[in-house]
Amino acid sequence: MATIKIRAKEKDGVTTVKALMTHPMESGLRKDSKSGGMIPAHFIQEVVCEVGGKMVMNAHWSGGVSKNPYLSFKFDGGKGETLKLTWTDNQGKSDSIEEAIG
Repeated sequence: MATIKIRAKEKDGVTTVKALMTHPMESGLRKDSKSGGMIPAHFIQEVVCEVGGKMVMNAHWSGGVSKNPYLSFKFDGGKGETLKLTWTDNQGKSDSIEEAIG
């Protein structure tokens, strides 16, 4: 199952990227209402965006980011290139997606 939806559009030399990631983003500080025990931490730690093999964005997150995070950012250039967005979480899981910049 794909966990990332992405849109990348270039206008006037600037590319705008909008991404929605499906992830529980548990901080490890919340109690389970049924068992009363703590819900283990499970959150995206790093998000990397590359265009043409060059990193254009790198974010380091913690458990303070909400469930199913939305990310938007801009960078110069990119027209006709392929963008790759990858996330890695604190449990070693990851996902990535590639999208042609329109």
